[in-house]
Amino acid sequence: MGKVGAAAVGAGLASTGLGAFAEPKTARRRVMANDKIVLGLIGCGGMGAANMRNLMGHPEVEVAAVCDVDENRMAGDIADVEKKYGKKPEVFHDYRKMLERKEINAIIVGTPDHWHALNLVHACEAGKDAYCEKPISHNIMEANAMVGAARHFKRIVQVGTWQRSTPEFTDAIAFIRAGKLGRITGCRAWITDTFKAGRQTVQPVPKGLDYDFWLGPAKFVPYKPNHVHFNWRWFMNTGSGMSGDWGVHMIDIALLGMSKGNDLVMPIEVTSHGGQWAYTDDDRTAYDTNETLMLFSNPTFTLQWSVLRDHPGKPGHGTEFISEDGRTLRVWRGGWVVLDPEGKEMPKESSEPPTDHWRNWLDCLASRKAPVADIASVAQTTIVCHLANASLLAGQTVYWDKSKMDIVGKAGKDTQAYSREYRKPWKLPMYKG
Repeated sequence: MGKVGAAAVGAGLASTGLGAFAEPKTARRRVMANDKIVLGLIGCGGMGAANMRNLMGHPEVEVAAVCDVDENRMAGDIADVEKKYGKKPEVFHDYRKMLERKEINAIIVGTPDHWHALNLVHACEAGKDAYCEKPISHNIMEANAMVGAARHFKRIVQVGTWQRSTPEFTDAIAFIRAGKLGRITGCRAWITDTFKAGRQTVQPVPKGLDYDFWLGPAKFVPYKPNHVHFNWRWFMNTGSGMSGDWGVHMIDIALLGMSKGNDLVMPIEVTSHGGQWAYTDDDRTAYDTNETLMLFSNPTFTLQWSVLRDHPGKPGHGTEFISEDGRTLRVWRGGWVVLDPEGKEMPKESSEPPTDHWRNWLDCLASRKAPVADIASVAQTTIVCHLANASLLAGQTVYWDKSKMDIVGKAGKDTQAYSREYRKPWKLPMYKG
């Protein structure tokens, strides 16, 4: 694909195949109740395959195609689809060719973060609804582009932030929103980071992997095994570190609790400090230590986001809400508690059990209503995570204007958390919502 091309994010972006700010093509058939939902998977293995298998458990779903640039990742997924439906799925190397298949009306985006934006926007252009893995984007401008495309083409997009559909988190959010903890003055969210990529030398690209296509719009770097499958998270060229990978889960719960609905509160100031301080003899480029403080208004509160090696006395991940009188609600995967100022557990109440996350998306394909993790809502959380990285990379406080969905001033705008150059020939389409 050649050298780094002109910037693909900004005022001069153009569409691939369709002109930027193009009008939608003739209205395509919508998925109606009792219709068969024909799926295609982009990105075999990992969470893409896990989502596919979850969806295969629903009777109206049929998986017709799978796509990956690494042939070595596909065999298990192909076999499971054949076992389920009695025929092999169509196999693609280039996802754009798969999107041309008219019988496919929805797709799963299970690629690494640096591919999500192009996969999703091109799917919207092709009239496909989508289930997109988190974090939705590699940077802020991509997140805005994805929301614009989904709105422009009226697509139903569920994001894989499945904590929005598990009872401990929905119970905790309902408890906070009902005012049962009182007025909240502060929130905390955290994750323990113990991942190491190790040290490796440049190696020949394995047979069956189209590494150039795998990199796609990202900057070219020589192949090392620890840069690809799963480990791409720990390289800022293809991922966004723990702030992107887990912030979209734990920060998301804090934002939901402090919001009236799925249109989320967003910070007005973000200050972050940290670095690669713990794992210095390692190839990873994503920071392993990060302390971020965010200031919110309407309502006024602070949110602390912490990435460290240990959180004594607490689960390795979680979200807390702290009330004006010192009570705390703590929630993590598997449970939640309400504590008095001395740390003694207090009574709590459960809310109505949530619908399965994948079932919710399928129901919304028929109703055309926004799913519980609609891309416009999750984009707000994702951008907050990118703001933490933008402040850390810039070494400055970053200011945000939600009304414009953009950074105020210059601080943070020259970081890859805000935008990036795309390698030729890739360009990111931009659409008005």
